[in-house]
Amino acid sequence: MQNTPEQQEIQRRNFRYVQIDAVGVSISNVAAPFLPVFLTRLGASNFQVGLLTSMPGVTGLILAILVGRFLQTRSSIVPWYSLSRLLVISCYALTGLLTFVLSKEYAVIATLVIWAFATLPQTALAVAFSVVMNAVAGPEGRYALLSRRWAIFGLTTVLMTFFVTRTIDLVEFPRNYELMFFGLSLGGLISFYFSRRIKLPPQTPPALVPSSTPFDSARNYFSLIRSQPAFTAFATKKFVYYSALALSQPIMPLFLVREVKATDSQIGTITMAMSIVMLAGYFLWPISSRKYGGRFVLLATTFGMIFYPALTAATPQVPLIILYAGIAGLFQAGLDLVFFDELMKTVPPEYGATFVSLAQSMQYMSAILAPLAGTWLADTIGLGGALWVSAGLRLFGFVLFLMPDRRQAAGPASGTLAG
Repeated sequence: MQNTPEQQEIQRRNFRYVQIDAVGVSISNVAAPFLPVFLTRLGASNFQVGLLTSMPGVTGLILAILVGRFLQTRSSIVPWYSLSRLLVISCYALTGLLTFVLSKEYAVIATLVIWAFATLPQTALAVAFSVVMNAVAGPEGRYALLSRRWAIFGLTTVLMTFFVTRTIDLVEFPRNYELMFFGLSLGGLISFYFSRRIKLPPQTPPALVPSSTPFDSARNYFSLIRSQPAFTAFATKKFVYYSALALSQPIMPLFLVREVKATDSQIGTITMAMSIVMLAGYFLWPISSRKYGGRFVLLATTFGMIFYPALTAATPQVPLIILYAGIAGLFQAGLDLVFFDELMKTVPPEYGATFVSLAQSMQYMSAILAPLAGTWLADTIGLGGALWVSAGLRLFGFVLFLMPDRRQAAGPASGTLAG
């Protein structure tokens, strides 16, 4: 059934609001890489800086499923998406404000307390984002919506980062960081204003089945998950592949510094090469998807990402690594798009928040455990050896995706959520 002209206009406005929301979010997120640097300059210990990085993953692993069950009972997730985004971004402004009036010793503690609070809306945001974007895009528009959103995100980030890095040294520390955090957080107001204007049809929350014990509630939950074998199959394969990617995250910068002896500017060039090519990839992969199908994109990107850690370990030379990073950026863009698209194909629409929260929880688990495994491997077999293990695990993940899966995509869920 075709949409009415009014519905088509609402879809066009929603599409536009999502892109403007991306501008606001990307402006604020420019501050994210500076946060651990700020703590370090304030005199924070290695443990405190590590705590800042690990808190979102730990909170997400613990609470993602509970947050998903809560959002599943809401008739509209858009207000929760907007509010969660605003709360997270407001923490940058609060960081700048409190550290302006506190001494360095207490500023470190205050910053950690602020971002410990932020982990709760961050978890809600991670779940709500996928549900809202899927509803705005519809089954056929996920590539188009997210490729443009992430391209806008990347371009805005590059421009704003260039501006911030050229101006941050004009004011002495810590005033420069405080002003930067407060100024960039204004992007959150842009995000909040436009994201809350997204209009989606109200959803009827699925009926809750009363359960007398936590065991009954858990049994009912897993029964619901098992009713969608396509979801469990894809989520498991994605968990393996994402773990392979996360394993190399702490290893690559260490390898560049210790083995390659790359300078800061050379490392920056490697990162910039990947980021610039990713922007192009966000436009190229939707074309490939329309021409060859989503499975082609899935196999091409999971196969292509094998070579970045392998070639880097095999030929540790800066000019070649810049080339490898650019190629990896192309495949990474496609991987971002296809993982979202293929996952949402397996999620029953009436239980979107429930299934997305489980997939998000599995991703948090990878983000916590895989880097630890990577650093252990680096101590055991060396940095280059750990990169080879990452490449091998990526190859294993590719083989899992290559194997034919005859299980059907998402259909009506046969289970029910326990209350």
